[in-house]
Amino acid sequence: MMKIRKAVVPVAGLGTRFLPATKAIPKEMLTVVDRPTIQYIVEEIVASGIKEVVLVTASGKSAIEDHFDYSYELEIFLAQKGKLDLLQEVRHISDLIEVVSVRQKEPLGLGHAVKVTEPVVCNEPFVVVLGDDMVDAKVPCVFQMLKVFEEFQQSVVAVQKVPLDEAHRYGIIEGKKVAEGVYKVERLIEKPAPGTSKSDLAIIGRYVLRPEIYGCLHKTLPGVGGEIQLTDALDCLRKEQGLYAYEFKGSRYDAGDKMGYLQATVNYALAHPDLGGKFKEYLKKLVADLDD
Repeated sequence: MMKIRKAVVPVAGLGTRFLPATKAIPKEMLTVVDRPTIQYIVEEIVASGIKEVVLVTASGKSAIEDHFDYSYELEIFLAQKGKLDLLQEVRHISDLIEVVSVRQKEPLGLGHAVKVTEPVVCNEPFVVVLGDDMVDAKVPCVFQMLKVFEEFQQSVVAVQKVPLDEAHRYGIIEGKKVAEGVYKVERLIEKPAPGTSKSDLAIIGRYVLRPEIYGCLHKTLPGVGGEIQLTDALDCLRKEQGLYAYEFKGSRYDAGDKMGYLQATVNYALAHPDLGGKFKEYLKKLVADLDD
């Protein structure tokens, strides 16, 4: 059985949907309640049993690497001031993962971002988690997918049901249900035109991939916008050895979108052990005032 030890997290995007905030700050460092979105992603990966994270970065993204590195001056300051709770939290972040960074020198798409990790990942299966796709779940989404991979020993993509009139915004899968929440993929369509697919199963930012995906990526030609689409490579993988889709349990937020980011902030604030109660009362009062 193939053991998965590495996770790839593409964070090279420019974050144009959040300008001007992302002019100087990576979008993955924007805070949801009290920690950056990238930390939620990494904590999910670690909670799933993976400690090696390959960040696909670009110019201006060093703050992400710094966030998971040691900060000796800060630690000394916190220790001297007796702020031991904060010191423990800072050390927790630094100890979370072993970080390897790979540069994506040109913005040539998600498929290209995965492709440049081949020399680091080598000939072993791995996980891909998008840096702004947050999933709130009792059992980490990545862990759920690893269980599906263990059972079927083929690559797995995470999917969720979306309204049919929004399917054109996503990569869509069509397939046969083979187990609870698991589908054998028979067709992949990247952003299908309205009426061209009856499926409402949309791919979201979680993938468990066998190393053969790299061979497919080498054969994948640039598509729309001159980008190498991961969906095209996944379709190649489906034809060569099979592909499964898993309808995960949990709530997903697109933190790379302003509305998704706001939804994530509200829901994570409500679940926060220190802030949740007060924030809930604030929202109740706010809604009451709006109704008046």
